[in-house]
Amino acid sequence: MRSADWYLTDDVDDFLARAGDFLRSRPGLHVMQLTWAERVRVRGAEAFGAEAPVFGVLEQAGEARATFYRLPPRGLGLSPLTPEQADSLAARLAALGHCPPTVSADHGTATAFAEAWQRQTGATPRLRDTRLRLYRLGTLTPPEPMPAGRGRVLGEQDLEQAMFWCGEFARAVGEDVAVDAGTWAGTRYADKGYTLWETPDGTPVSVAGLNPMIGGQIQVDVVYTPARLRGRGYAGAVTAEVSRAALAAGAQDVVLFADLSNPTSNALYQRLGYAGLTDWGVYDFVYDLRV
Repeated sequence: MRSADWYLTDDVDDFLARAGDFLRSRPGLHVMQLTWAERVRVRGAEAFGAEAPVFGVLEQAGEARATFYRLPPRGLGLSPLTPEQADSLAARLAALGHCPPTVSADHGTATAFAEAWQRQTGATPRLRDTRLRLYRLGTLTPPEPMPAGRGRVLGEQDLEQAMFWCGEFARAVGEDVAVDAGTWAGTRYADKGYTLWETPDGTPVSVAGLNPMIGGQIQVDVVYTPARLRGRGYAGAVTAEVSRAALAAGAQDVVLFADLSNPTSNALYQRLGYAGLTDWGVYDFVYDLRV
């Protein structure tokens, strides 16, 4: 395989014209590729910083076989790669002088690329402790019984509510991001729809978010219940509510990520009908600045 088989572009429309059918053929495994490409397409590349995004497609016999994206200063996001494909990509990016801070992909792909990148550049890869599993919904099985209350979809008039809950979620998961009126439009939270679970007296107790439908797939992204309110069935209720809404909107696939260090949430999603699709890995790269 020649590294020249990787076609690179900073034009998201060009990328999707070449790789869109390939990405949509396995939307679950390509959820991050589809999501970030759509964000760039909708918001414009300039919304992500002064340095242009980079997209890549591995083309063989006129067909896309693999892809990557990078939105500097963020790291690389990869579709599933064989070790040989990972090595060819590492060689191509190293030759072009790229220095991504991280790589994110299914665990096998992330590991293969991290090892290839170390061979090509000498950078030291460090696997993050946080381990994620990507789940896909089979048959939705709502909790029985449901906790008292109801789901309420947040509208434009509820922006302050959405920002508050997303800020609480970001702090809980350790995201280094400010979620307020000044930053909202540039965060990953701005393009989602949100549903609150409210108790009978109207008190909000849990939130879940949905990404827009892309390629027939919707990702549940943001499920959060304050610590003092957990164990009462609120997260299961609101997750079932948004999963049902995704199916009603016509989604052929509904997916979500869960932190494997939290057995409670993983067990909950499985009870709701979600099944593991793949485990996810993120490596940070440490570069020897003396080289």
